[in-house]
Amino acid sequence: MAQQQARAVATRAQIVRGAAETFEKQGYVGASLGTIIENAGLTKGALYFHFRSKEELARCIVAEQHATSIASVEAIGREQAPAIEQIVMLCHEMARQIVHDPIVRAGIRITLELSADEQGPTDPYLDWINTCEQLARRAIVQGDLQPDIEPPRFARFVIGAFTGVQTVSQVLTQRTDLEQRVDDMWTFLLPGIMPADRHPDIDRIRKARSVGAPLGRVDAQPPRG
Repeated sequence: MAQQQARAVATRAQIVRGAAETFEKQGYVGASLGTIIENAGLTKGALYFHFRSKEELARCIVAEQHATSIASVEAIGREQAPAIEQIVMLCHEMARQIVHDPIVRAGIRITLELSADEQGPTDPYLDWINTCEQLARRAIVQGDLQPDIEPPRFARFVIGAFTGVQTVSQVLTQRTDLEQRVDDMWTFLLPGIMPADRHPDIDRIRKARSVGAPLGRVDAQPPRG
């Protein structure tokens, strides 16, 4: 029984990996179950044993992307770093996941594609925004953000700015320069949002990176081509 359960878990993971690669390259509409099955290297029966439809499979990938993000948020939250540094860490960690994890890339593409024509999944963005808002409130108390900044508006802006940066990076360089572009984002933002007496700390804050966030899946690889 234990071996059967282990095989079932491995098969499901294989399906999700194959589907993620297909969705990332072809999008939700363009991906067919036949291509997903071929990419996964499994039978139609194996796929339907775990997933009833392409939509269910797509939402599973978005859920896994969300879980990966939440794990990183929690890990960064445990670090002994000022809130403004944790916001910077969060953006760079999300960028790292996008570059190295095909399930994260697929989840983002599915979310954006479904949102174009219908109400797509909102949890990943809402959780990022809520986390950033909480950190912004702490950063104001800690004196690292201007006191007149409104945390809800600031959080929505930061996540929107990051989304735009990673999208342009994808279009122009297949995200090969994403780390640098996120660093540029904070280089331009920090002087305008931090009190003048904290400006000497900008270079250190801009370089903040998480040391405790999950490294991601063993099979995660940068995108090809």
